[in-house]
Amino acid sequence: MIYAHPILTCQESVDFEKRLLTGREAEWTAMNKAGRSLGRAALDDFCEVAHMHSRAHRKPRILVLVGKGHNGGDALLAADEIKHLRPEAEIHILPLVEKKDCRTLTRRAWDALESGGKAQVVTQLKIANLDFEICIDGLLGMQFKPPLRDSAKQLLSAVNAHPTIRFRVAVDLPSGLGDPDAFQADFTYATGILKTPAIEPQHANKVGRLRYLDIGFFDELYAGPQQSGEEVLTPDVLARLRNWRPAVSDKRSYGHLFIVAGSRSMPGALLMNAMAALRSGAGLVTAFAPESVAAQLAAQLPEVMWVPWPETPDGGLALEGWHLLREKLPRANALLIGSGLGHELETRKLIEEIVAEAQTPIVLDADALFPSVLDIVAERGPNKGASIITPHAGEFKRLSESDSANYDREALTWYAHKHDLIAVYKGPMTRVTDGRFVHASPFGGPVLARGGSGDILSGLIGGLLAQMPKEAFHAASAGVVWHGMAADLLARERGAVSVATTDLLPYLSTVLRLA
Repeated sequence: MIYAHPILTCQESVDFEKRLLTGREAEWTAMNKAGRSLGRAALDDFCEVAHMHSRAHRKPRILVLVGKGHNGGDALLAADEIKHLRPEAEIHILPLVEKKDCRTLTRRAWDALESGGKAQVVTQLKIANLDFEICIDGLLGMQFKPPLRDSAKQLLSAVNAHPTIRFRVAVDLPSGLGDPDAFQADFTYATGILKTPAIEPQHANKVGRLRYLDIGFFDELYAGPQQSGEEVLTPDVLARLRNWRPAVSDKRSYGHLFIVAGSRSMPGALLMNAMAALRSGAGLVTAFAPESVAAQLAAQLPEVMWVPWPETPDGGLALEGWHLLREKLPRANALLIGSGLGHELETRKLIEEIVAEAQTPIVLDADALFPSVLDIVAERGPNKGASIITPHAGEFKRLSESDSANYDREALTWYAHKHDLIAVYKGPMTRVTDGRFVHASPFGGPVLARGGSGDILSGLIGGLLAQMPKEAFHAASAGVVWHGMAADLLARERGAVSVATTDLLPYLSTVLRLA
């Protein structure tokens, strides 16, 4: 199954669509899939801040910005889908050009929306006095080159400055991207193909949060040019976890994860590792915990096998406890190290010794992410199993001694290749690379911007690695997608503000049961 789709430049996208969509009806079918998928996705994501019916005093209003190209058709069909799902909605069309000047399929979409009085055309002056729940930007397509013409600049400036638009949605790319007055999106929905301008760091503030809507363009393996070197992950990476489990199986069939994490001052990191590992489907989880907190942790999570570990005077894991892990290591299918361990030199030395000696795949997180540890990882060799690291931008800067805290594809892939590891670079769009391929995840959002999110992710990846120790790249990619999709469900149901990190955990099972 193809679970990652290529990210293409705008020109590569144009060329591919010309080859793929032969004939007007094929284009119309694709436009319907794109627009209607966008309408449903926008309604889902709008739930993060409010439900469409939450303002009972009036009908919700949708504003559609329409240009002459196919992006305008996508936006119109998205609004038509919203009207179908929320019949009480009022649709207002704000065009850049007259309908007669639009492309044929865009006029067809316009006619479909206007039929039966489902929409009305408005002027720029009229919208100034109206509130809108959603604004859908279909003004300019991916072939736009800066600067904006005066008419588009004036319209976009007015929309960007509008004080009562609740949710701003862009089709494929925000109109005018690259110009200072480009459309300011809260979410950008890439329909069919994710284009490279949407993932470039300099455009992040205009693009907002990025979604990829798969409409079947890559059901067959793509063999065309691909300048970006990146692919976008889809929910299909979780297909194996959604299947029936074999009737003849037991707990040993699903892997045994060992976790070496936590300290007297940070036991919660270990607890969240273990909670997520249990929910990953791993058959067995053993956690090595500071002896002063092991009993308390065991009472909170009795499904885990807890091994008390001697502590340093400051509450970290002491070197003298190494034998507890060494004698049990042959039972492990994967090893997770680092969350909440602290920065004591003795604990660092312990990490280095474990990484050097362990004959099992490992996940290194948080306090295990130091250059001295990664130098040892590079010397492990393939016979000891894969190594996965999970740095955020600041941790990767520390590891790579880079001057930049921004995502740099070349720096990340070079580092992963040099150290013979898989890197999970956490951020607004998390990347997973083995030094050759780069997978980007469009799932998750600011609801994950809180302490402990990384501990849950590393526990999830560790549990998956224990189940598929020979497929570490798949395990890392699946963990990132699963974590992000659960975060999306949490935010849509409860918002992104008044939640706790562990509120994410119950949504992991919901993700796997989605059709």
